[in-house]
Order: sequence, then structure tokens, then C-alpha cells
Amino acid sequence: MKTTLQTLEGSRQDLFINGRFVAPKNGAYISSFDPTTGKPWYEFAQADADDVEIAVASANRAFKDPAWRRMTQTDRGRLLRRLSALIAEHADSLAEIETRDNGKLIKEMRAQMAALPDTYDYFAGMADKLQGETIPVNKLDMLNYNTREPLGVVGMITPWNSPLMLLTGTLAPCLAIGNTVVIKPSEHATASTLALAELIMEAGFPAGVVNVVTGTGASAGEALTRHPDIAKYVFTGSTDTGRRIAGNAAQNLVPCSMELGGKSPHVVFADVEIENAVNGIVSGAFAAAGQTCVAGSRCFVEASIYDRFVEALVARTRHIQIGHPMNAETDIGPLALADQLSKVEHYVSSGVKEGASIAVGGKRPWAHEQSGGWYFEPTVMTDTNNDMTFMRDEIFGPVVGVMPFRSEEEMITLANDTRYGLASGIWTQNIDRALRFANQVDAGTVWINTYRSSSFMSANGGFKQSGYGRRGGFEVMREFSRLKNIIIDYSGVMQDPFVMRLK
Repeated sequence: MKTTLQTLEGSRQDLFINGRFVAPKNGAYISSFDPTTGKPWYEFAQADADDVEIAVASANRAFKDPAWRRMTQTDRGRLLRRLSALIAEHADSLAEIETRDNGKLIKEMRAQMAALPDTYDYFAGMADKLQGETIPVNKLDMLNYNTREPLGVVGMITPWNSPLMLLTGTLAPCLAIGNTVVIKPSEHATASTLALAELIMEAGFPAGVVNVVTGTGASAGEALTRHPDIAKYVFTGSTDTGRRIAGNAAQNLVPCSMELGGKSPHVVFADVEIENAVNGIVSGAFAAAGQTCVAGSRCFVEASIYDRFVEALVARTRHIQIGHPMNAETDIGPLALADQLSKVEHYVSSGVKEGASIAVGGKRPWAHEQSGGWYFEPTVMTDTNNDMTFMRDEIFGPVVGVMPFRSEEEMITLANDTRYGLASGIWTQNIDRALRFANQVDAGTVWINTYRSSSFMSANGGFKQSGYGRRGGFEVMREFSRLKNIIIDYSGVMQDPFVMRLK
């Protein structure tokens, strides 16, 4: 892999189409900004409809080319294993690139990159495990069976908060089945996806199987989501953008898989060890500076321990280290975007205007103002209720609202009082209570006495306005394949053509 922090600095990054890097047709490039300084550090191509057309055509040719279409499932698995080994070899460089591009902690990015090879290996093993089935019919001498086959060209639009991790969960199964792909990474974090494209080429994938078009959503994204030759879309991002993409896809009757926004409830009962629950809330609300779809940003605490819990949470929050994401001792780095910083400030301000109190945090840290970076203190808000704007909207920043509850019934009502349904968490030693919560909460993922734990072997996704479709585990193999029914009459006798044969 040629792309490193040193080679990226001050460089121009091109599009990746048909197995090589090419300049955009319009010659336009956009700056990517370092969140720790607010200054540009490289440029990437601004693709438009012409570039998207070329990329989709490349993916279409590759899908039909016998070099890919006639490749055995086992051989596709071997390619994925080669890619896995290359990612493992270059994991440190990929982690450094993502940290520089989006401001997430280097220790978290290293952990993510170290885990990616396992995902590719898992789906490499699945490549020749997607089986059909025979179906009985009330007719002798007739064979009725289903097979699964790849969809075609899949359009993937990925976010800036964990570009490669969130891409991998859909790219690996998509390729294992035999689809081809056009990826449009977020314009706020493109470099790691382009670096992955280098590794895909090095692994030996046929040209055109994976293509990367960079640029803004209004230009590259809009053209991709309107293209008539895309068989399916995968999107991770905001609910509003998801609606737009789904609307565009609907014009061509194309299915989508979407992981959208969240406003996840985090519930704490009085029977827990408070320190453990506090650590869980800190992880759920403040990890990645709160820039995760599953962030547990609404915290409901049983009234009998509410005051003690808030006191402990505030004390723990005061000890969170804000700093440069490349430093090993840093707990929270900057927000990824200047606009995101303004958005977080707005929501905290609106919370105060609506009657909430800031227990800790609530502003840009003075010690980091001179760097020009987009830092914001981890913030705990009290005196809250579910009707407040910041308790209803996804903030995507290090802000948590804490609120007491007095009964299990009230807690379930509060937890489900949201238009989202991505994730949830509960802290209790009562297994009956935990299971009741898991059965009643409207969330695609339920964590019990843990938070943000994940496995590529598990299917996950959202309810309500948090999206639809599932990622991970064997379930996702069905998401990227289509079912075909085949019926064979081997009796050698064609009966009355006006009588239906199957019953």
C-alpha cells in the first residue's frame, strides 16, 4: 500500500475506477480537513454524474465478465482471505489515516483495523456456504428448488465516523456472494477507503469489481442513487439523508439496506454496582466523542439512586482526558467536522433554554481553543425530560441527558418514546427484569450489563426510523443475494397446457 500519512499530506487523491486511479472528468478536487487543527491536509476528487456513469459501467462489465461471474465461490473466498492478510499487514497505516481524517482515537482505530481481517475471513468462509433448497410438490416426476445468486452492482454510501469498519460489514459479504460494488465514501473521510482500494487491487480482484467515487453527496451521491443500473443500495448515515436515498432508489424500484440515526436509551436500576454502570454510560455516551449511531445519549436512572449516580457520573466525566487523538492517554478527541461542533453547541444551548441544567461540560475546552481543532467537552445534562429537543434529536456528539424513573412500566414508556430504534442498554442484576426489557424495548440491539459490544457474527440493524435491513452474521448473505425458483418436469409428458401443474 503506497498511501500513508506521509504520502497523503498535501497530495491529490483520484477516483478508483476499473482497477486504477483516474482523475475526475471535471478536474475538480476538494480539501479534506484535519479535525485537530481545522486546516486542510490533502485533496480528493469531486466526482460528478459523468464519473459515476463510468464507475457503474465498469462495475457492470465486471459483474458480467466470466473472470468474476464464473469464478467459483471457493476462489472468491480465497481472494477475500488475501485481502484480509493485506489489511492485517497495513492495519497501523490504515488506523493512522482514519485518525487524521476524522479525529477518532488512534487506540480505537487500531483496535478496529485489527478486527477487520476477522470479518473478511468469516465471510470468505461463507462464500461457498450459501445453499439453496428443494421444495416438495404434490406431483411425481417434478423437481422444485430454490437457488441464490448475486444481485449485480451494489451502491454503497459510507459515513465518516468509522469508514472502513462500517464498510467492511457489507463489502465482505457482498463480494463473497459475487456482486460488484461502487462505493461513495463520505466527503469528510475518504482517504482510508482509497487506501483499501489499493489493497483490493493488490489482492487480485478483477478490475471493476470494486470502484470508489469520491465527492459530495449533492454531486457524486445524488448521481449514484439515481442510476438505473444499481441493483441495491447500502447507506449508513442520517435519517434525513436516508429518506432522500430511499426516495431516489424507489424511482427504479431498487431495495436499500439502511443504518440510520439513533437516540438510544441507557437504563440503570438500583441493584447494580454504580461504578460499573457509570463506566457503561461513559462508554456509551462519550466514546468516539459521541459520534456513533448507537450512542446511549438518553440515560434513565432509578429514582432511589439517581442523585448518587449523577454525582458519580459527573465525577467520572471530569476525569475524561480531552486531547490529540494520536496520544495514547487521550479519551476524547475532536469532533470530525466544524459543522458538527456548531450542531452540538446548538443542542446544549437549546437544552438549557428548555429547562435542563449542565452538570458538567457544555462548552469548548479552553485548553484546546488555540489549536483551532473542533473539540467539545463531554457533557452531562440533568433536569431533563423526553420532550426536550436535545433528548429527541440525534446530536452525534458527547452529550448525555440523565433522567429519573420510578417504575419498570414508566421506564419502558420513556425508553420507547422516540422515533428511533437502533440500540439500547440496561444495567441490572435481575435477569427477569433484563429479559422483560429486552422483549419490550423497540431496538434492534439490546445490551445487558455492557454497551457497544459487537460481533461480525451477529446480525444487527434498526427499528422505526433507525433504518431497515440487517448487517453481520449469515443473515446478511441473504441481503446481498436474490432468490430464484426453478421447476423441472422430468416425466417426459406434457399434459393439458391450460391446467396449472404445481399444487
